[in-house]
Amino acid sequence: MAYRVVITKPGGPNVLDIQEIPIPHPGPNEVCIAVHYAGINFADTLMRLGFYQPRPPFPFTPGYEVSGLVHSIGSDVEHVEVGQRVVGLMRNGGQASHIVADASRTLPLPDDISLEAAASMPVTYITAHHMLHHLGNLKSTDSVLIHGGGGGVGTAALQLCQWAGVSKVWSTASAGKAEIIQSYGATAINRHQEDFVEIIKSATNGAGVDHILDPIGGGHLKRSLSVLAQGGKLYTYGMSSAAPSSKRSLLKAFKALRSRPRFDPMLMMSRNQGVFGVHMGTWSNEEVMQEQMENILRGIKEGALTPIIDSIYDAKDVAVAHQHIHDGKNIGKVLLKFVE
Repeated sequence: MAYRVVITKPGGPNVLDIQEIPIPHPGPNEVCIAVHYAGINFADTLMRLGFYQPRPPFPFTPGYEVSGLVHSIGSDVEHVEVGQRVVGLMRNGGQASHIVADASRTLPLPDDISLEAAASMPVTYITAHHMLHHLGNLKSTDSVLIHGGGGGVGTAALQLCQWAGVSKVWSTASAGKAEIIQSYGATAINRHQEDFVEIIKSATNGAGVDHILDPIGGGHLKRSLSVLAQGGKLYTYGMSSAAPSSKRSLLKAFKALRSRPRFDPMLMMSRNQGVFGVHMGTWSNEEVMQEQMENILRGIKEGALTPIIDSIYDAKDVAVAHQHIHDGKNIGKVLLKFVE
């Protein structure tokens, strides 16, 4: 028998359960993967709370990314074979011992890329790459502000900026994450003790920055927009301000949801600015997705990109892993392990 993580209903980490399931069978253009590692993303925790859309109806299995070995293949699949090491990108349902993935979203792994690194790659690196390169057309002369630079997407974005030769990079995080940010050539901003708006305005003589990555949402987006340069692009890809933690009440979470900004299109037109909402789980252009996955694999193979793994939890400890992410303790990626 196989098994999976299940979010039984909206709520705290206690609503997570482990359930046995039959091993799934792939369709003609699908691949069944025996999962070794599955990534956890902040979006999973928000879906568990009922705040994140789109999501399947409860109960459901979360998870957007896996690595493992091919268990079986559909009749029309030719690019992978049984027993081969692969990485898979899911629309949901990845946190299980055996999953079925679209063949177009399943890629064979080079021998020099570990399964742990592979499971850390799809969501974080593709999200960062999609924002900075596909949407942003990032240039080495651009300036970038990355909120949450110590998290999975944050560390991926820092590496992508360094790979692209971008030197004007700032990143907010807690004080304990300053070192990892500085290691990629960026300027760390202590989000608890420093005002990023003042720092960015001072550093850019009031001009602002060309790209801002904001996973915090709520009223924080208004402050980000205040330091976006003319012609700049603001990418919103999360709502961490709405996630209650051991230090944040559920009431404050709902207040954060209500504080979401209403963007003034006339003002944005006058400044030639753009705001992008990014959710790679709903992205349907497979050609673009595959191109980005291949580019990121190339970066990892060349050593330009190195997935940062914060911790690996046994699948049965998924509730502990969720709380760890909620409390902002992770530097880099948190994984679930599905093999002994």
